[in-house]
Amino acid sequence: MSNQENSPRGSSLSNRNILIFTGILYVLFSSWYTHLSGPMTNEEIDRALAGLTKNGMKQEDLKKWEKFMRTDTGNQFIMLNAIDMNPSPPKMPKTPEGSGPEELMDIYMEHMYSEQLKRASHPVFFGQAVHTVLDIAGIDNATSWTHGALFRYRSRADLIEIALHPSSYERHEYKIAALTKTIAYPIEPTIYLSDLRFLVLLILSLISVSIIAIRR
Repeated sequence: MSNQENSPRGSSLSNRNILIFTGILYVLFSSWYTHLSGPMTNEEIDRALAGLTKNGMKQEDLKKWEKFMRTDTGNQFIMLNAIDMNPSPPKMPKTPEGSGPEELMDIYMEHMYSEQLKRASHPVFFGQAVHTVLDIAGIDNATSWTHGALFRYRSRADLIEIALHPSSYERHEYKIAALTKTIAYPIEPTIYLSDLRFLVLLILSLISVSIIAIRR
């Protein structure tokens, strides 16, 4: 080992390099995880509407999606899902006779997970209901749900890209068959303590500080 590496100055430079490398890693991750292109343009929205129409989306649903796109802020959002699994789903081409709703949902989500992860989108929470609804007002047929889930999307444009992918359209029928009812609506978080950018920054900081401490 050289005298420079043993010297306080050499150690200081090496520690600085560790911090610089950690900072570069975080910037790369944050740049990928954050949507930097702003709201969807009119051209992007028109192309998306044409694609959704081609895929057979109903006119009433098209209006909802158009408003969703035209009010885009360019920010991340969380899709809140209330799910009621179908205990007796129909036989589907890709699943054997007697398959439960989980098997049908797996066919749908197999594609969704890969497309989501490509676009820095992912599940945030998934859980099974432990009781029927404890507080309800103004909603019919919403007393019982079997699961709840939260999915993070980097942007509305990313969700549209996923929705327009051919596999999304082909496998959507498996999702419908697996459910008796569902509610899904988007939320732009104001408090989001599980944001991966914060967690990754914390983890990288702890790792770099630990390495520097060990080297002393």
